[in-house]
Amino acid sequence: MQATSNIATSALLSIVEHAGTAVTILIEGLTQEDLMRSHLTRPEVLRQLKSLADSLARIAPEVRQDMPELDWAGWDAMRDRLRRRSGEALGEALWFACESLVPATLLWLRVYRQSQPGLFLMRS
Repeated sequence: MQATSNIATSALLSIVEHAGTAVTILIEGLTQEDLMRSHLTRPEVLRQLKSLADSLARIAPEVRQDMPELDWAGWDAMRDRLRRRSGEALGEALWFACESLVPATLLWLRVYRQSQPGLFLMRS
């Protein structure tokens, strides 16, 4: 991997980790109904999820192959849903991302940080 792409990959993975952690903190203790009713938390969760999904979408295919356990297809589909849906369909997508995609992604990133630390180092 070239130095530039390594820096880009590590930066994108950092954004993913930070956005995922933010979502986890924001929804802590909330039910799906609480999240859907919130005029402050819901838009911020949506913003963080879009940032996370957009960052994952920018990761190079060869890096994706090095991280096969991440749900790349799920995040690609979620990215589309977060951009095009509104109302109840968006609420369902938000909750699924919060309860399923984000925790699994953060878990696998911790595993990859240990097994493939070079992906996470910003070095030239």
